[in-house]
Amino acid sequence: MKSIHKYIWMALLAVCAVSSCKKYLDVTPDGVGTIDYAFRNRNEAENYLFTCYSTLQKMQNMHYDAGFTTSGEIVFPNNLSDNTYMDLTGFNILRGLQTSGNPALNYWDGNNGGQDLWQAIRRCNIMLENVDKPVDLSPSEKKRWIAETKFLKAYYHFYLFRLYGPIPVVDKNLDINSPIPVTKIKRRPVDTVVNYMVRLLDEAAPDLPPVIENTAKELGRITSVITLSLKAQILATAASSLFNGNPDYASIKNKDGEALFNPTFDASKWDKASAACLAAITLSEKSGLKLHTYTPEAGIDNLNDTLTTVLATQTAVTARWETNTELIWANYTTFPEEEYCFPRLTQKSVSNIICAGTFAVPISEQELFYTSNGVPITEDKTWDYNDRYGFRTGDDANKSYIGVDYQTVKAHFNREPRFYADLGFDGGVWFGNGVGDPDNAFVLRGRGPESFAGPKDNVRVNVSGYWPKKLVNYLSVYDDGYNRVPYHMPLIRLADIYLLYAEALNEQGKPYTEAAQYIDKVRARAGLKGVAESWTKFSSNPNKFTTKEGMRQIIHQERRIELAFEGVPGYDLRRWKELQGVMSKPLQGWNVRESTLENYYRPRLLATPVFNTRNYLWPIQDNDLIVDGNLVQNLNW
Repeated sequence: MKSIHKYIWMALLAVCAVSSCKKYLDVTPDGVGTIDYAFRNRNEAENYLFTCYSTLQKMQNMHYDAGFTTSGEIVFPNNLSDNTYMDLTGFNILRGLQTSGNPALNYWDGNNGGQDLWQAIRRCNIMLENVDKPVDLSPSEKKRWIAETKFLKAYYHFYLFRLYGPIPVVDKNLDINSPIPVTKIKRRPVDTVVNYMVRLLDEAAPDLPPVIENTAKELGRITSVITLSLKAQILATAASSLFNGNPDYASIKNKDGEALFNPTFDASKWDKASAACLAAITLSEKSGLKLHTYTPEAGIDNLNDTLTTVLATQTAVTARWETNTELIWANYTTFPEEEYCFPRLTQKSVSNIICAGTFAVPISEQELFYTSNGVPITEDKTWDYNDRYGFRTGDDANKSYIGVDYQTVKAHFNREPRFYADLGFDGGVWFGNGVGDPDNAFVLRGRGPESFAGPKDNVRVNVSGYWPKKLVNYLSVYDDGYNRVPYHMPLIRLADIYLLYAEALNEQGKPYTEAAQYIDKVRARAGLKGVAESWTKFSSNPNKFTTKEGMRQIIHQERRIELAFEGVPGYDLRRWKELQGVMSKPLQGWNVRESTLENYYRPRLLATPVFNTRNYLWPIQDNDLIVDGNLVQNLNW
């Protein structure tokens, strides 16, 4: 079995028969002879199956993921003197630069940072239409390939659904001789799209293996665990505020008057989401999946419990796919943007431009993480929120987190382990980078005459003073060169499904104890006590978890912390209709060009987000509305 990334037919099969129909969503490509050749035997058909997967492999760059670039988690500087290495299209959306004339991250047409997902869906339809042709294809393989293709169709539809809302459903390709009016299709209501995606997944799941046994040859292929987990995500999205009883979009209708959004809330949608989450969890655990724990690599010595907990969180993302027990699904192509997350930790790295370190985390994201007591910094009765920007010196009691005798702000002390796993900051301990002894771990120096991490010119600059440490494999080394130890960016982790189930249970109105047990699983891995104990003992709102609204806030914050920088919170904030609140405040960072303690720790403006109701959904490109007169635009574009 060839690996998924070894495909050869994509260029031959991506051409539309009539040049003017490029924008149509479901016209069969030309080259019938080529298609016949592609399915003449099992090996050629397998190559075509991999073309159906191929679009996934092109989506590994996080700066083209709307969930990453428009979440408020990362700011990328837009005034670098040399920016030949990063496309700012996605990052500039939060600055108000989205347009309907040439949409950024256009996954409808496949330009301006996006992939053409309608083309990907057409390939899947071609696969399903021709999979019976190879006479040497065994029945069992045929069933598996059909199931994989149906999953991919559902996933590509879901990706479009999250961005555009109600979309056309492309179940079959139209014949090339179809009259022009037939090719001008319309968008379908939200419930129709959701039911279609779920039906595809229900049909696919029984014919897929729960796990990949032969990882050397089949790593990245779809499993039934992946399928049920995606179904849970789809149904939770459909049950959420953006799509379930959203009055803002009541006016969006097809030209024949058909409403595309149901403005009436339907509580039963959370019942469906809850059942799907439980099914995904049950099969995952039955198949051997569990929350990842850290096992030291060779040469890593003398780890204390504190650092082990930090590494358990960090390596839940960066551990090898084959050994990561909670990784349900990841991008087959290894994460290519680690260098944008890596600070300069040594003198030799200062003169090395390989690692830009320019993915900057704003102060607001830093403040999202809990205190060491496992509650928000605004609620902890023992944590001095008002003096959080005062100064404190690192000591032996905090040496696993803060450099001893290094001065930094008090906000960096007494935070939860995920704070130290996810963020690099001035004065923070950075374990790894070639040093396996925690007593000699690097301390990130972002300011002062000994600063390695601070800006040396306008090319190498982290504009906030915070780095997304979570996205750096601690085994990678950046010194006079860059030795990257690759990993696969998660698409779905078991922790995600646990928290999604907790959310569904709470939205169903179940007792807080039912939801809390799944949140507490994730919190325990992060070194925190359970929700009830933490809030009762330390929160100024000790009964918060006992109400549906209070538990909702806890779950939402827990998801934003646990899944930070993985492209998930951005989509969560959209489906919850909470992104507008996040974007209502300026994004700030520290005054990184200053070297003194007092001047460095002064918040400064990084970006003023532009976001209103229309920004929850992507615009369809104006030209598409001209080509297909049956398409209608999203609200206020």
